[in-house]
Amino acid sequence: MKYAIGLSRIFVGILFIISGLLKLNDPMGFSFKLEEYFSQGVLDLPLFIPYALAISIFVVIFEVLLGVMLLVGFRVKFTVWSLLLMIIFFTFLTFYSAYFNKVTDCGCFGDAIKLTPWESFTKDVVLLFLIVLLFVGRKFIKSVFGQNTQRIIVGVSLVLSALFANYVLNHLPVIDFRPYKIGSNITAGMTVPPDALQPIYNYAWKFKTREGEKTIVTQGDYPSVDGEFIEVETTEVQEGYVPPIHDFTIEHDGEDFSATFLQEPNLVMVISYDVTKSDHDVYNEIKLVTDKAIQNGYKVIGMSASNTNLTDALVKDYKLGFEFYFTDETTLKTIVRSNPGVLVLHTGTIAQKVHYNDLDKLRFD
Repeated sequence: MKYAIGLSRIFVGILFIISGLLKLNDPMGFSFKLEEYFSQGVLDLPLFIPYALAISIFVVIFEVLLGVMLLVGFRVKFTVWSLLLMIIFFTFLTFYSAYFNKVTDCGCFGDAIKLTPWESFTKDVVLLFLIVLLFVGRKFIKSVFGQNTQRIIVGVSLVLSALFANYVLNHLPVIDFRPYKIGSNITAGMTVPPDALQPIYNYAWKFKTREGEKTIVTQGDYPSVDGEFIEVETTEVQEGYVPPIHDFTIEHDGEDFSATFLQEPNLVMVISYDVTKSDHDVYNEIKLVTDKAIQNGYKVIGMSASNTNLTDALVKDYKLGFEFYFTDETTLKTIVRSNPGVLVLHTGTIAQKVHYNDLDKLRFD
């Protein structure tokens, strides 16, 4: 039992620290995932959506601290109770998401490791077993450190986690795991290789025949049946290749200009997924930066999911020298964790990407 507790302690502690740090690298992204969980049709808790970022920061820092506290043996009773309650909640959440197909990615490891809903649930079941083991055998959890040393380690972990969260929120994630990281080519990211795995579907064809209702399953062909067709149900049995970048468009008046803009040798994108939630005090500096880019021969466009009345008013109020195009909100949130944020591209390749606090770092050579 002692050795089982020791191995479980190390595994759970390290996993919680890694999981917490990966989300702490991008708390804004985790808050978007929480908004998805809180939304109508999932948990139906829209009351919590405005507090998603604060909840995100608290959860990921607490997750890191629990891992540290478990490893150093600090306040064992509180630690194992917190771990148990947290994993019970997340096990329920991942089962609910998987069974009802509500959220396709739990965000357990941020964008670094993608898990399907059932993979997330399985992972939580394993953790639940290990944490129950820790709970039952908590008397075997001892520390090699004195109480003062334990407090110092946990306190330093808390301060460093808070400082790290503050940094990435006011700049950008230190490590970008998304397909829009610097150096990525958007056009290449949308390309499907000719030998890519194709999706396979089962089609359950229902007919009314003399013998009664009859169902025939094929993978596409319409069956030859002597009877009256009722309906067909489609089930995906093998997922096809999905390119890293999809649902990327740059639209204006219903026309997609993405192919054209991605061929621009020098392009600046000013991205604001929601103009009403954007920091408007920044747009005076945005104007200075984009005017400089235009003078240096760059094409500048805005990208937003807001309606044209809002974006046109923004352009007018700040005398911006570019117009806005429509792009899906989720796509814009994925591209840059800043509202607004700015990207510099060369023929579709992302050369620079900055938070609005780092506009002075942009270079237009």
